Amino acid sequence: MPEGPEIRQAADKIAAALSNQEIKKVFFLSEHLKQHQKTLEGATVKEIETRGKALLTHFDNGYSIYSHNQLYGRWFIVNRDKFPSTKRSLRLALHTETKSALLYSASEITVLKTPDVDRHPFLSRIGPDILSARLSWRDVVRRLSSKKFKNRRISGLLLNQAFLAGLGNYLRSEILFDAKIDPTKRPSDLQKTELNCLAKSIITISQRAYETGGITNPNARVRNLKKIGLSRQRLRHAVFSRKGLQCYDCGDTILQEYLSGRRLYFCPRCQVSED
Repeated sequence: MPEGPEIRQAADKIAAALSNQEIKKVFFLSEHLKQHQKTLEGATVKEIETRGKALLTHFDNGYSIYSHNQLYGRWFIVNRDKFPSTKRSLRLALHTETKSALLYSASEITVLKTPDVDRHPFLSRIGPDILSARLSWRDVVRRLSSKKFKNRRISGLLLNQAFLAGLGNYLRSEILFDAKIDPTKRPSDLQKTELNCLAKSIITISQRAYETGGITNPNARVRNLKKIGLSRQRLRHAVFSRKGLQCYDCGDTILQEYLSGRRLYFCPRCQVSED
């Protein structure tokens, strides 16, 4: 499933095509949404907003489209009516005079009055967006230390959208490695310096993934790995999907376990528990 950084990148592309543009034609595949086509046609796109893994398209007539890509959803931005060659199912199309924003295979699309957006069942229960400019590492420390989250195992907490919206499986492994945190620990088990380090890694790794298109390794390491001929896929991450390979920091073997129902990769030496 695309994570927060990928959704924000998609939002940037949609915004470049649609922001401040009048929507000339709207298409919804779902019959229950077709009633909104005429409502949105002729409206101008004011803003493309992301909240974690959800995307909101806001219009100047007081309506918004909520969409969630889930596992298979994908946006395409093309010249008007130049549909891509794909076997995916077109669920939503927004056409300006010159561009088309096309959403394929997404299972969750809703049209809302903009003032009602915060009451959407998903949006009403998620935490702050990990890429929000208003979110600081100190805010993250406060959430980690809160009564609601401090006694939950970190491996599960980093997948909980109520904690922070936009985190997902590859970010989880990469954040915990960057902070050198044992995945089986709880926030309440950590020292203050460890909590601060974890919070900073959450912000840093998420922002880096957004800026680089999903690369979580630091720039210096990426440059060195490119010099020895590694492909983009192989140099992207420090631990994620690197089971059996050497840790870049200590040389030990990267392990994989299933924690909270998902694959988690870690270094047993760098992230070893002191207990």
